[in-house]
Order: sequence, then structure tokens, then C-alpha cells
Amino acid sequence: MAEEKGLKKPVKLKSELASMLGATELPRTEITKKLWDYIKANKLQTKTENGAPENAGKYIVADATLLTIFKNTNSTSKSGKLTNLTALQEGQTINMMQMAAVVGANIES
Repeated sequence: MAEEKGLKKPVKLKSELASMLGATELPRTEITKKLWDYIKANKLQTKTENGAPENAGKYIVADATLLTIFKNTNSTSKSGKLTNLTALQEGQTINMMQMAAVVGANIES
């Protein structure tokens, strides 16, 4: 079998994400899918920033499990946008567009 490349190539997960997803290595595509499965299963989406969970919308509500992962995120994207979630509190939200930064912050480089 050919070695997977790009987004399908398995990457090593940092400990918090590994314990949440029950794996030490996964492709980025699978990490994102599993995070979304968790978010949807626990109805952690809301239409308003820091709103109550309502199972729909572009904001993701940080529960205790997601918070441990989100708080690892302090990065600057290629376009120069800073994503710093280190001070996030349980019940606060992130924009779904920040998920790529969250995934990137929770894998070993």
C-alpha cells in the first residue's frame, strides 16, 4: 500500500487529544471528523458567540473535554491571524473556522 500524504497522512496526537479520541496517530481528516462527531453528539453548537448550546450554528461550545484541547491552541496562521484559546473558559465558544488551528495545535510537529 502506498504511503498516505497530505491530510490523509497519519500524524501523532498530543496527549489530551489522544486520550479523547482513543488513538495516538490519526490523519487530520479523521481527527476533524471525530471532533465534529463529538460536538454533534453532545449538542455543542450554538448560533451566537458564548450562547447556550442549541445543536446548530457556527460556534462550538467548550465543554470540559473540549476545553483541554482548545486550551492548547495559541498559533498564528499563514495569513497572520492569531488564534489564542489558552484563556478560554468552560461554556465559552470558538468559531468553527478556528477548528483547523485547534487540530494543528494538538498534533506533534
